[in-house]
Amino acid sequence: MSYQKLHIKRIIDILVSLIGIIILSPFFVFAIVSIKYSSDGPIFFKQKRVGKNKNTFDILKFRTMMIDAPKDTPTHLLSDPDRYITKIGLFLRKTSLDELPQLWNIIIGDMSIIGPRPALWNQDDLIKERDKYGANNVLPGLTGWAQINGRDELPISVKARLDGEYVKKLSFKMDVICFLGTIKSVVKREGVREGGIKNSYQRETASSKESNN
Repeated sequence: MSYQKLHIKRIIDILVSLIGIIILSPFFVFAIVSIKYSSDGPIFFKQKRVGKNKNTFDILKFRTMMIDAPKDTPTHLLSDPDRYITKIGLFLRKTSLDELPQLWNIIIGDMSIIGPRPALWNQDDLIKERDKYGANNVLPGLTGWAQINGRDELPISVKARLDGEYVKKLSFKMDVICFLGTIKSVVKREGVREGGIKNSYQRETASSKESNN
């Protein structure tokens, strides 16, 4: 795991996140105002996630759901997600703007810009599967290799394998590929499901307590 012992990666994470917060500040303001005046509840949503070496941390997101929504159940596993998602929340999710507060998670060292998406604290199946590939030994990311290769549509076994591929190929080049791929996926809104997962993914997650978004 070279990448200059990850020091360069960490410096890039901090610089890009700071620049991102400045450039994207109008979107922060838009999201904060919209959430504040569209529904009752806090602006931000905190959720316990699994970080590097399986240490937990609180991930930050803009709140996109009603305050009575199940806290530790991802939206794509809910049978009726429309019941809980707010109108502005639906827009924030489709554009991935709800993830912007995680730039702070990156700055304080909980996350990286690129890495495996952090699993829920109780998502034992994904955590165990990632152990096979050493994918729990790096900082989780705002986006990653699995995110640009299927995201919510991926079975847990495939998601973990892709996370392992990222760790094995960890490099500046790999991060650039993931970053550019994420921009493409966000623009095309690829791989995002809000509910009713079918076929292999549904069968694989049926026995899981919770799953990751």
